[in-house]
Amino acid sequence: MRFVTNLLLMIGVALAFGFGLSWFALSDGRFFGSTQIGPWTIWREAGAPQPDPYSRAYVSRTGALQLGISEGLQFTASIDSDGRPLDRACRYRIDGTTPVATFWTLTAVDPDGRLITRPDGPTSLSSRRIARANDGAMELYVSRTLAPRNWLEITGDGAFVLALNLYDTSSFGGSSTGVPTLPAIIREACA
Repeated sequence: MRFVTNLLLMIGVALAFGFGLSWFALSDGRFFGSTQIGPWTIWREAGAPQPDPYSRAYVSRTGALQLGISEGLQFTASIDSDGRPLDRACRYRIDGTTPVATFWTLTAVDPDGRLITRPDGPTSLSSRRIARANDGAMELYVSRTLAPRNWLEITGDGAFVLALNLYDTSSFGGSSTGVPTLPAIIREACA
């Protein structure tokens, strides 16, 4: 009887450990296929013709249409630069520069991937429609309340995700050196 109890206990621990690691690999991915740069995460192999198993599982789980490697890259952030989850009740300043790209967009979505911008307003900010500083740096705002300069108005309550899409870029493509710099996400105030 003791043998059967120990066997069942070992099987239960093995199953919990296996399923737990699988869930962690597919939801966080930090050690299994994604790259973290500050608050931004990228699944580099998601648009590859032969992605690694973790990237393939991530694409299947999210159901999102991924950019091909030759088309561009998508960085996502669900936390700010201090590691706090993004909350629609707060105003965020996206400050800095993006890697070299022909075109980029910044979109705010809920955790399920649905747009959370005002229905009759712009759905994203893009590199062609923002004001920049003299040194090329950008200062973007994402919030429910009015903000200066480049502002993306969001609606609703709860958590959200920022998606930065870079089109026609050489970042992570082998021709660039080092890790690309991405803008910081700074929480300014909360309602």
